Formats: sequence, structure tokens, C-alpha cells
Amino acid sequence: MPQGEAGNTDEVWVVYDGECPFCSSFVLLYRIREHAKHVHLIDARSPHPLVDEVRRQGLDLNEGMAVKFKGRLYHGSDAMNILAILGSGKTVFNRLNRILFRRPGVARLLYPWLARGRLITLRLLGRPLIGET
Repeated sequence: MPQGEAGNTDEVWVVYDGECPFCSSFVLLYRIREHAKHVHLIDARSPHPLVDEVRRQGLDLNEGMAVKFKGRLYHGSDAMNILAILGSGKTVFNRLNRILFRRPGVARLLYPWLARGRLITLRLLGRPLIGET
């Protein structure tokens, strides 16, 4: 990855599962552009240097999305927490996410249920997990 590509403080990088209907809808609905000049959405199933970096860090993208902001990598509930902090309060969807996930303890409590829901949904739709292809 070129120097500063995913470490620029004006950018937010979100690595999510493009095959998961919930994940895809979430990243499309969520509004964080007020706090960052650029938001980059990266499908975890695609070849991308940030996907490789997440894996090198030992983070399982089947267990949760990843967010890179200000040079730091967030995963799972921590990723939801940082997105909730960065999100605007202009839409009902964003306000609900801020209420649910802006507190790290609440995010840690709720996120495993979201991850389980994703797993069940992928299985019901007959879609493989990331890396199962």
C-alpha cells in the first residue's frame, strides 16, 4: 500500500463483507462523511492491501468488520464504536447507531449478536464465509 494510503487522518477505511446483505446495507446507509474527507468502502472478499493488513494483524473478518482511521485499525465492536463516534446524527439510522454503539461496553455486548446474525444469514443464503471459496 502506498505511503499514507490508509493512514491519512482525513480518511476512513471500512473493510466489510460485500456478500452479507446486512453489512452491505449498513455501509451504504451509514453517514460518516462529515468527519472525514474520504470514506473508502472495501469488500473483504476482494484483493486489497488493507484486507491483507487486517489479516496480518490476525483479525478475522468473519468475526467482524474492520475500520482504519488515523492510522489505527479497529475490529468488530471497536469498529462499530468508532463508526458510531464518527457518524453524523442527521439520519434516524445514524442516531440509532450512535445510541447503541457509541459506548464501548454496549458495543461489545451487542456486536457478537450482529456477527451471529450475519453468519446465520450467509448460511441460509448459501453464501460462503470469507476465505471459504
